[in-house]
This record gives sequence, structure tokens and C-alpha cells, in this order.
Amino acid sequence: MEGAVVVFDFDDTIIDGDSDKWVVDELDLNHLFAQLLPTLPLNFLMDRMMMELHVRGKTIEEIADCLKQVPIDPSIVSAIKSAHASGCDLRILSDANMFFIETILKHHGLLNYFHEIISNPSSVDGEGKLRILPYHDFTSSSHSCDICPPNMCKGLVMERIRASVSAEGIKKKLIYVGDGTPDFCAGLKLEEGDYLIPRKNFPIWEVICTKPMLIKAKIYEWSNWEELASVLIKTTTKTSFIEDKCSTRPDNLVPLDCKIQDSSMSAAHPNALRVPHQPRNSSKFI
Repeated sequence: MEGAVVVFDFDDTIIDGDSDKWVVDELDLNHLFAQLLPTLPLNFLMDRMMMELHVRGKTIEEIADCLKQVPIDPSIVSAIKSAHASGCDLRILSDANMFFIETILKHHGLLNYFHEIISNPSSVDGEGKLRILPYHDFTSSSHSCDICPPNMCKGLVMERIRASVSAEGIKKKLIYVGDGTPDFCAGLKLEEGDYLIPRKNFPIWEVICTKPMLIKAKIYEWSNWEELASVLIKTTTKTSFIEDKCSTRPDNLVPLDCKIQDSSMSAAHPNALRVPHQPRNSSKFI
């Protein structure tokens, strides 16, 4: 599947956690954040947190130093580099913000592996404050999606990505990796032959388990970064997933007894979607 377009969520997908929450925790903003959370959309709230840090005398450099402490598992680092080396077009679609994402990726030497990063815009104003703005200006118009937050509909962005890829005149498969409910919206835009790779026991998993028939793409789960790396290697290499050897159910969930081997990995793939008995509840801030 050389040349596939792989779109990643960022929080709880590339990093194990939430970049907004990391900054809130590490820079002692918890009390004010909790106080304002019921009154502001999250995107506006994080902009307010950056204003508070400026009032406290925190510089952009100090915020960046905080973000550089965010760990990334070596398995996902290797998988990103491997997918890029195989000719894949790697992109990020995230409801975090550009400054947080770019700072973390650059620190870990991964920024240049991504063709495009789509997130809430950020900039430093004349006073040195980091400002975080919504990707979609919902104060002037609504994207009308009842799955996604008002500042970004991932489904609409995925439609744009598919259109831009189609305009190149070369048919490419899309692979989407994510954990949240808006990632389910992105997954709804995938077609037959594409792959949706949801994080098990996170919100996207819970929605898929209740509405699997809505997804046209094949679905492969992951729980940790070793599993995610394995799935990415398989779905982004030309010799993997020989589809005519494995029939899928009408709901596009890959059957558990499907055993596919390729020249690079002889073990049967362990990650076909299984409906959990008690899905864990997970949200951005608990």
C-alpha cells in the first residue's frame, strides 16, 4: 500500500495524553481552568489560559520548555519514520493547536515527517502572548456537525483531504488513526479499501461498537504503541493485508479468525476489532 495517505490525531494518539492538559497541569493552571471550564468552549478556554500565563510572567520559551517534556513512545516514532520511508503521505488532524503540536514534534525530531498539520491556529501577539484561535470560526457560522466540537469538524476536513488527494490524479488509500468521538466523524468519510485504526476503550471505540455499520473502511484496533506500530507497518507496506485472502463481515469488522501473513511479519495479526463488554469512559479532561 505504498503511497497511502495516513492521517493521525495527535492527543492520545501520537502522544499518550492530552497536550492541553499537560500544560494546564505542569504550569499550575488547574484551579483557574476548572473554574472557567463550565463557561467557555475548550478552544477559547485554552486561549484564556495562555493569557493567564502571560500575566504570571511566563514566556513563550517557558511554555515551549514545558511542551518539550511531553514523552512520545519509541514505537510510534519508529512507525512514523517507517511509514514515511515507505512513501506514505503523513498528516495530522487535531483539535489541539499548531504551537503545541509543532513544538512537541520538532523536539522529538518528527516535524519534517509530516506533509501537513491541520489544527487550531496559534500565534504570538505584539505583547508576547500566545494566542489560540478556532480552526472554524463558529462565532460567524456553524459547521452544523453534531458529533464534533464547534471549532472543528474533522469530517469536513477529511472531505477536503480526500478531494485534494483525488485532484492529484493518483488513487491513494486513506488510513485514519484516532481515539476521540470527532475521529469517528473523520472515519465516516473513509471508503471501502481505506482503514480506520481506533484506539480501544476510548470514545471512538465506544461509538464504533454501537454503530459499526456506519463505517465503510476496514477497522483495526490498537491499545498501546507497540500494537499501533504493528498495525501501521502492516497497513502501509505493499505486501500487507492481501484482502482477497480474508473476507470481511458486512459491517467491515475484520473477523477474529482472519490469519494473514506477509514476508516481513509471520505472526497472525492480533488487532481485529472485538466489542468489549465494559468500555472504559474517557474524555479530554476528567
